Amino acid sequence: MFSSWQVLGRGPKQPFPSLGTFISTLSQRRDAGGRGFAIGIGGPLTGPLGIRHTVRELPPICSDVRQKQRLSIDTLPQEVKAPFPCDPVIPIRTKSTKEFQEDVERAAQSGDWREVREFYLTTFDSFVEINAAFKREANGLFNTIEDSGVNGKFVSAVYDSLLSTPQDIQKSVLKGIINSLLREWKGPRTKDDLRAYFILIQNPQYSSTSTYVIFAHLLRQIAALSEADHHFLVHWLKRLSARRFRQLVERLLQFISTRLFSAEADELPPSAKCSWWIPSATKVLSLFNAANSVSSPPIMPFTDFYNITLEHIDFMEDYRTWQNYGNSNRFSFCQFPFILSTVVKKAIIQKDSEQQMISQARLSLVSKVSRRQRVDMNLLFLNIKVRRAQLLSDSLDELMRKRCDLKKKLRVTFVGEAGLDMGGLTKEWFLLLVRQIFHTDYGMFSFMKDSRCHWFSSWKSDNYSEFQMVGTLMGLAVYNSIALDIHFPLYCYRKLLTPPTVPSDPNAFVGTATATLDDLQQVMPDLAHGLAELLSYEGNVEEDFYLTFQVFQEEMGVVKSYNLKPGGDKISVTKQNRKEYVQLYIDFLLNKSIYKQFAAFYHGFHSVCASDALMLLRPEEVEMLVCGSPELDMSALQKAAQYEGYSKMDATVRFFWDVVLAFPPELQKKLLHFATGSDRVPVGGMADLNFKICKIDVPTDWWVHGTSNQLVPGTQDVNQKLLFGPTVQKS
Repeated sequence: MFSSWQVLGRGPKQPFPSLGTFISTLSQRRDAGGRGFAIGIGGPLTGPLGIRHTVRELPPICSDVRQKQRLSIDTLPQEVKAPFPCDPVIPIRTKSTKEFQEDVERAAQSGDWREVREFYLTTFDSFVEINAAFKREANGLFNTIEDSGVNGKFVSAVYDSLLSTPQDIQKSVLKGIINSLLREWKGPRTKDDLRAYFILIQNPQYSSTSTYVIFAHLLRQIAALSEADHHFLVHWLKRLSARRFRQLVERLLQFISTRLFSAEADELPPSAKCSWWIPSATKVLSLFNAANSVSSPPIMPFTDFYNITLEHIDFMEDYRTWQNYGNSNRFSFCQFPFILSTVVKKAIIQKDSEQQMISQARLSLVSKVSRRQRVDMNLLFLNIKVRRAQLLSDSLDELMRKRCDLKKKLRVTFVGEAGLDMGGLTKEWFLLLVRQIFHTDYGMFSFMKDSRCHWFSSWKSDNYSEFQMVGTLMGLAVYNSIALDIHFPLYCYRKLLTPPTVPSDPNAFVGTATATLDDLQQVMPDLAHGLAELLSYEGNVEEDFYLTFQVFQEEMGVVKSYNLKPGGDKISVTKQNRKEYVQLYIDFLLNKSIYKQFAAFYHGFHSVCASDALMLLRPEEVEMLVCGSPELDMSALQKAAQYEGYSKMDATVRFFWDVVLAFPPELQKKLLHFATGSDRVPVGGMADLNFKICKIDVPTDWWVHGTSNQLVPGTQDVNQKLLFGPTVQKS
């Protein structure tokens, strides 16, 4: 039936010129002759019959959406409107879901598919017929984002039955869709056109590669819609059932993967002739991602939008294209970071970091050589030397003194201790620093028992360098692929990305992300619950709560008061202004009261991690890069484990894994923390832990924590190892 995929590039001409064609003709004549035509600025307009008219200024169609060449015919004079046909009247169709299902059951039993065939032939013959069949009220407007006007139950019934119908019916549906898509479109789409696209994209036939040419053209037309039309589609898509929504997302991901890595050479048209396939599909997938984001709760986890096959493309080339061309017409997957997995984003950040490290090292070498100084290989590293007794002060001094070397490879030495840092000493340095900094007695961070997370203390100081050091520490951890045992709420990582790159203006505000009651819930759940009750209280708020726009906060044992707005201590909280009170209170707690602390923290983090790659990340992904994933899979760790002096079949090793796999999750986390310094899994999974079990010759029955070389005198530092003596027994 479809002998050549190229046929989709042509279509029949319209009997009348569309509005878009007419306006385009006027523009071309104006550009060629430079006279006579001005639309929307009160100038003269020449109509199709050569008659000149004066036109009033065209009002904007939507003030908050940028429109491109979208003119409403209602704003033009009658003489201009006359040659154009009115919107078609949609015919009335009355078949119900139940009647259709009965028709299908009857046809399946009798083998007579004529009635069902006629329904499918008629329904998918044009956009008008699609609306006639599936629109709840044939000629109703339904011009709202809240209601598409589509009978979703009927759409599902028709599509659920389609794949079980005879092949000729299925082919007739595809033929009707081709005819609809071949129509020469000019000017803006109507809401009925949007409804037709919304219905057509749900067709299950697009799961087959034999229909990919048709699917690609449908995606191309949807991707080319205006921003305002996309806004409608996003809100209609989010009202699909979770099952249908997931099916469509998976179908788009599969389409992209198959186009990238088609199994057979002749399975699809040559890539050179359909380079627009993947950009179109990705743009349409972004509508689904937007629909998922505006849904509360999300319809599916954001990680389900990852396309794992993209881990096998040259993503650094894609990243460089994005860096050079930004969000221009030059397509790159980095324009749509929701489709890139955290593994890809981590690899981009690491490779970007490596390039910056190499650049820093090269500059240092060139500087030494140019001054004819002896080249010391230590200048290739960020060398941190600290004393255990003065760990915090020494670390702060070293990081401040070596600010220019932060992008070099980190190497840690404990003064007075033998051993080379092969990774373990660095991990121990991070582990000990984090323990000391986040201890409640130190006062920099408060531990919230209800939410089991840390938050910034609001104490005031003339020097916030220690907060900057913590930010630098987090940046170094990401930069050097080390997971930290810290527990910030997700909102903290959103603040870190506000903005994702440091502003050029040193006085610009940073880290002040808009805060909501849900964000406060992550930090102070009891207070968030109390404020929620205030918002829903039905009684007399002013007399029963007796609140003003003033709050009190304890700082270093002293209670201080703050006005949420000028004269706040004299403004009572009422039923009318309680929303303002709650919003100001949340903003005070999560932004204003800790602004200087967090600003120092923000600049410390970005002093190491400053990269365009941060713009690709969600807050959840930043958290995963800093802390790793909380999901443990000890079976995966067993498969990835390496052995030195043992084989995986040795009794000691088998007994060890028998015990570990039988541990409850909490004990498994403790074992992982014991061996690596963190109970979380790095991005990339257990395989990235480089977990090794080694045999030692000294007879003993204790284990050695591999992140401290001091427990094995005379040896070099060992990275993430468990050292077993020969007498280790199954317990």
